[in-house]
Amino acid sequence: MNRLPVIVSIVCLVASLALVGIAWVITRDRPMGARAEAGVSGPVRTTGAPDVGGPFQLVDQNGRAVDERILKGKWSVVFFGFTYCPDVCPTTLAKMAQVKQLLGPKGRDLQVLFFTVDPERDTPAALKAYLESVGLPGAIGLTGTRAQVDAAAKAFRIFHQRRETGPGEYTMDHSTSAYLMDPDGVFSTSLAYPMTAEQDAEVIRDAMQQRR
Repeated sequence: MNRLPVIVSIVCLVASLALVGIAWVITRDRPMGARAEAGVSGPVRTTGAPDVGGPFQLVDQNGRAVDERILKGKWSVVFFGFTYCPDVCPTTLAKMAQVKQLLGPKGRDLQVLFFTVDPERDTPAALKAYLESVGLPGAIGLTGTRAQVDAAAKAFRIFHQRRETGPGEYTMDHSTSAYLMDPDGVFSTSLAYPMTAEQDAEVIRDAMQQRR
């Protein structure tokens, strides 16, 4: 009896199983969501709390020292940007103002933290004037030294990079997603920039209800 067809079939089966295994490994280790946007590689956790967030030491728009404990006790939306941002930042902050309104009474339990990635220009006074101009009462602006800002961005897996635009002029490229942190200061979910205020409010409302 000719055994060649049987041998070929066995070889094909083994090869198929090997390809499935390789595909699983690639999918498992592929960075997704905010991690991919921030340029962070490595396995994505499927259990436990994602490694988003961590210790930081900054000052708010009133010059008061602030650290990660500010995230405790309230739901928080964390967003990194800068006051000279022409589009993404003012759009996101204006959207958060709508989100708080859409949440109704629950909006009082949501604080918005705006971390600058441009501390050279974003002093506490500049942040204060900026947040007042975007119409988001209660928003907290955070800045510090370049080292402190970089450390905070690293903790939240935020990509940011200075880009020269002309003689003595520059802008800041940065991640556009916002992060929802629960009252324990633990990452809950990300809020993608293209999402509408209604979509953001629905995601936040669901997260609040699931925690009960």
